[in-house]
Amino acid sequence: MEVRTNGGPVRGRVEDGVSVFRGIPFAAPPVGPRRFATPEPVTPWDGVLDATAFGPPPPQSAMSAAGSVSARPADDGRGWLTATVWSADVEERRPVMVWIHGGAYRAGSSDDPAYDGAVLAREHDVVVVTFNHRVGVEGYGRIEGAPDNRGLLDQVAALEWVRENAAAFGGDPDQVTVFGESAGAGAVASLLAMPRAAGLFRRAIAQSVPGTFFSTGLASDIMTTIAAGLDRRPTVDDLRDVDPDALIAAADGLVMREHEDRWGLVARTPTPFSPVVDGEVLPTTPWRALRDGASADVEVIVGHNRDEFRLFLALGGLLGTVTAEMAERTLAAFAPDAAAFRDAHPDLSDEGLFELVQSDWLFRMPSLRISEGHRGRSYVYELTLEAPGQGGVLGACHGFDVPLVFGTRTGGINALVLGGEAGPVVEGVSAAVRRAWTAFARGEGPGWPAFDGARQAWVVGADPAVGTYPEETSAALWAGHEFEALPRT
Repeated sequence: MEVRTNGGPVRGRVEDGVSVFRGIPFAAPPVGPRRFATPEPVTPWDGVLDATAFGPPPPQSAMSAAGSVSARPADDGRGWLTATVWSADVEERRPVMVWIHGGAYRAGSSDDPAYDGAVLAREHDVVVVTFNHRVGVEGYGRIEGAPDNRGLLDQVAALEWVRENAAAFGGDPDQVTVFGESAGAGAVASLLAMPRAAGLFRRAIAQSVPGTFFSTGLASDIMTTIAAGLDRRPTVDDLRDVDPDALIAAADGLVMREHEDRWGLVARTPTPFSPVVDGEVLPTTPWRALRDGASADVEVIVGHNRDEFRLFLALGGLLGTVTAEMAERTLAAFAPDAAAFRDAHPDLSDEGLFELVQSDWLFRMPSLRISEGHRGRSYVYELTLEAPGQGGVLGACHGFDVPLVFGTRTGGINALVLGGEAGPVVEGVSAAVRRAWTAFARGEGPGWPAFDGARQAWVVGADPAVGTYPEETSAALWAGHEFEALPRT
């Protein structure tokens, strides 16, 4: 199966009725003089490019909620910035769904089997695109002489590539939906706020938006600390010749809690990277931008999982160990009003309070605020179905939505949250979620009312149903809190 892109012809293959084209360069490799630079157009190639294998993942952390990241294969000449396309019929014109992976802004790649687009393409009549973008220091480190948010600029370049090439794969460039989870949802929120992304997509789905956006002062101090670990300064001249793996090791070696006096609450998270509100690439936080009218013409689905932070309790070995003192310190640090938060949840245990306030701060309330601030049409959901993995202790945890959306059962987060066979309930809910997401991509709406004055939401439990948004208690507690760019304290 061959199609022609703006870089030249590519040859994919048909797998179970779906044409798959892997590892197509959408921008020039960001190495050598292009390292830490804005992505540049791809150099056209001679002959037909073999697009049957994924391109190499970008340099990334070995730290991942999904487990260890496998060793990075050597670059085969295509570079890190490649896209993969799944299409059931390259002769038709179908909606395009462009996925942005998560990974705490420091890991992740499109070769993860969890992000296989075959089920969506084959069963739901859409073209699916996934792609790699720079993460960690390469994508988000604040480096003097380099643009901020290079990972976001890579995403813009990928969306521009989709606009120019979607038709060759059977996609409609006027019907593009961008969707992502966790850091990928933070990227979706950023794109909604970025002037450079205007017009590149018509709809957006943001699954568990993180509230961590960095001020320039915080991002600069973190990058200075990382570079100092290598006896370097955070400048292009000092870092361009440093092996990417050395920068990864320096970032992974940070003990975040040791810097809480300067970095504040982000020192209690697992990542030293997030989009930087630099006033140029990302002019302001997504919440402020949406309130000011950004992307008012873009339809949005946004939501979160009920028990977001439970995953991190499990990974950190904290389930069943949270003390009253730990809960009190955490409420004091994160809650808008610690006493009011405790009073509003009289039946919650100390561990329940510890988990809930961090779920609210990190994912749930930032996600809700996207809808509350958006001047266009938006739809809200909450996932309440409990993950079967790890003996059922994870609840409706962070990341469980990924296998529901893709219909995949292996790779990445799936082994952790599914723990083997998904079972008929998970399979049924997954089918319902896929129908909703793809109907939305076709312009039909997801199947439940927009989140307006009635504050209706889709509650995705074992039997998904429409009802009042379930987390109004948290919404009231956080009503006066502004999710600003996190400062250097």
